[in-house]
Amino acid sequence: MKTFQQLFRFAIVGVLATAIDFVILYFCYHLIGMNYLVGTTLAFIISTVFNYWASMSFVFVSKYEAAQKHQEFLVFLILSIIGLILTNVLMYLAVDLGNIPVMISKILVTVVVMIFNFVSRKIFIEGHPKKTMSVRDDAQEYKTDFND
Repeated sequence: MKTFQQLFRFAIVGVLATAIDFVILYFCYHLIGMNYLVGTTLAFIISTVFNYWASMSFVFVSKYEAAQKHQEFLVFLILSIIGLILTNVLMYLAVDLGNIPVMISKILVTVVVMIFNFVSRKIFIEGHPKKTMSVRDDAQEYKTDFND
């Protein structure tokens, strides 16, 4: 998949996951009165489950075989946990130390974490699609796979 097309799909999935994330945080923090870090964590977990499904269905071509999907999810989960830690640290810095309102902080933090998510998933989850070479022999086409 071409990188631009992949970035476009990543952005669409990201907007949907971010909407889920923001709505849950808003609900938890503003309507229920939950601590913003607990609400951020809960929102992140729920949006990450959606993001995994959508990313692996529409954005990334996995390098894992069907029998290895548990490893793929584990890598995605580890990267997401790193993203969660990064999110909470940046939220703390912005809200508690920078006195930036929670939802504005969330917007700024989301941009940083989104860049981290795309790059890390591109490196650690996505496989390299097989290159095919067509060979014509007596009007019959054969395809030979070459792995990178």
